Amino acid sequence: MCFFFFRKTATCVASWVFESVPVDSRMNSKARSLLWTIRRFSTLLPRSRALRIDPLGSCRPEVIHSKWNPRNHRLNVFDEGLQPSVRYLFQDIFISKSVHGCIQTKGISHSAVFKPDRILCPRTLSFDAKHSFASDGTSDHDLKKINFHHTSSEDVFTKKVRPTPVNYKKLAQECNSLSDVLDTFSKAPTFPGSNYFLAMWIIAKRISEDKRRFERQLMFSHPAFNQLCEQMMREAKIMHYDHLLFSLNAVVKLGIPQNTLMVQTLLRTIQERINECDERCLSILSTALVSMEPCMNVNALRAGLRILVDQQVWNIKHVFTLQTVMKCIGKDAPSALKKKLEMKALKELGRFSVLNSQHMFEVLAAMDLRSVVLLNECSKVVIDNVHGCPFKVLISILQSCRDLRYQNEDLFKSIAEYVATTFDIWKLKQVIFFLLLFETLGFRPPGLMDKLMEKVVQEPGSLNVKNIVSILHVYSSLNHVHKIHNREFLEALASALTGCLHHISSESLLNAVHSFCMMNYFPLAPINQLIKENIINELLTSGDTERNIHKLHVLNACLKLDESPYKSMHMPLPRLPLSASQPDEKLAEVLSRLLEGEGRFSRNVPLPHNYHIDFEIRMDTNRTQVFSFSDVDASSATNMQRVAVLCVPKSVYCLNSCHPRGLMAMKIRHLNVMGFHVILIHNWELKKLKMEDAVTFVRKKIYSDEALPTTDTTV
Repeated sequence: MCFFFFRKTATCVASWVFESVPVDSRMNSKARSLLWTIRRFSTLLPRSRALRIDPLGSCRPEVIHSKWNPRNHRLNVFDEGLQPSVRYLFQDIFISKSVHGCIQTKGISHSAVFKPDRILCPRTLSFDAKHSFASDGTSDHDLKKINFHHTSSEDVFTKKVRPTPVNYKKLAQECNSLSDVLDTFSKAPTFPGSNYFLAMWIIAKRISEDKRRFERQLMFSHPAFNQLCEQMMREAKIMHYDHLLFSLNAVVKLGIPQNTLMVQTLLRTIQERINECDERCLSILSTALVSMEPCMNVNALRAGLRILVDQQVWNIKHVFTLQTVMKCIGKDAPSALKKKLEMKALKELGRFSVLNSQHMFEVLAAMDLRSVVLLNECSKVVIDNVHGCPFKVLISILQSCRDLRYQNEDLFKSIAEYVATTFDIWKLKQVIFFLLLFETLGFRPPGLMDKLMEKVVQEPGSLNVKNIVSILHVYSSLNHVHKIHNREFLEALASALTGCLHHISSESLLNAVHSFCMMNYFPLAPINQLIKENIINELLTSGDTERNIHKLHVLNACLKLDESPYKSMHMPLPRLPLSASQPDEKLAEVLSRLLEGEGRFSRNVPLPHNYHIDFEIRMDTNRTQVFSFSDVDASSATNMQRVAVLCVPKSVYCLNSCHPRGLMAMKIRHLNVMGFHVILIHNWELKKLKMEDAVTFVRKKIYSDEALPTTDTTV
């Protein structure tokens, strides 16, 4: 009773001193001594009845389980040299007046919360504590004389019942589901809460996608989930920075919505403490930000990360960290920062492992940096180690090359040859995925394409609609023809497509028939289905109508010009917009000098079925003499050959070859049907030549009997 009376008296005096005595330079030494004594008595009071502060500055009562004291767990992250009494003293310094109405119950204690001006944080504890002592006029020498090692009987009891921090790896091994982790948390919550999220993410990674989706729903509905989120927000200010970053990464990967209060609190706290970021933290933070959608806090954090990387780029020691950071900074990063990261990567090139070289393609594509030197060096490593490379890695490399517009024929050949050599171990959809990427890169792998053609001929029943449309698109676009099984291949695809007509969409049917027609093959059942009035109307009024109209015009041209049974069919289609194509000016000047005047050739000649040619020349059938357009009459028409001169870019050919792609091969075939002899002038070769050399170059093309590629134009 005496002790209780003394404690109440000390509390009242403390309240009176805080409210009435200003702390300034005029305070006399006796007042300071009295204040210090009162505070010392306050720290000696039993903790269960002392006023406590919420370190997060929350404005609501804090619910604390009797066997789970957040203060006890916060002590773990404090400096070991700082004794408990000093911590209690430091916390009490920020109390400016007493708080009444504290209610206690058995098992759970509700302590009133006072929001201080400064949030208590272990990162600044030592400095603030020292500063607080100095502000009271107490010297360091006086502090040494004070015994800070007082331990009450309740302190000893609390240490005995304090739960030990849970190990997230061990927890992930012991639990089989996300709900099991939350059940463990609800029984005995421990610090830090990040360990529970990490354990749940480890469990989520090892289960199937369908089960993960179901477990995520159970996680959101679990009664302890909200409690764990609240604990996570309370601990954000005081946990170690790397734990904070691991928490953000786990929370995002678990699929917790990004606009929730917890995620935004973590993002804001990470922003405030970003100066604590070391190389390891840079890697964790970059990994988390890569998978997050843009928002105000994410954008601000990414901007801060860029500044930090710009300052620390030369101090990064690990190649993996460098690549993770490069992938995170994004395509809109400043050019100077991209260049600096490129120079750092070139400097570390000698330390690249095989995995680093494979990963570098995706990294450069993520930041939209087309570093040819880096790509060339990494390509050499990939070529030397392509055998055994996983499917996802090879696909990622090809996708990155497509995004960066990087064409390396040796790299593509090595991947295609590896897939063709190990053809039997790949699934059909994997092979088709490889070919689709090769098609976007303009690369034609004959060996791999022949292998797939043989498989289609042998097993046409294994194809679905998506496979059929994709295969037809690749083979028509790359204009590939099998020397032996070409007819059987087309018939097998047509048969498989006919079996799918009852459930195929109009656009998929149009794409398939369009590809067949480009390859000069006309399957009756699919075409009859496509040219129905209701199908045509649907294509003209829904979906990508501009693209559909263009493909229908191509289909109509093939049906009219090629050997098909539909020459008399009329397909009412809207007109295509006129293309603003201009013939090459240098080639026009070369022809003017070569043919001695403008009257011996015509420019930009329009033709039926939306075709046009750059230049037309009229010659004799032996192509030894050029006629003027005004001199051609009915008598000379029988001995006349119309010559179409086309100035073409590299894109009309397959990569590093003279093999025309599908549309160009079809145009050459149709121009031949219209009576033209076609001459192709490569614009990239013409640009390199001086005028005299260009005239000689074009003369050889026009007056010689140089044959066009026959394998492609006669398909």
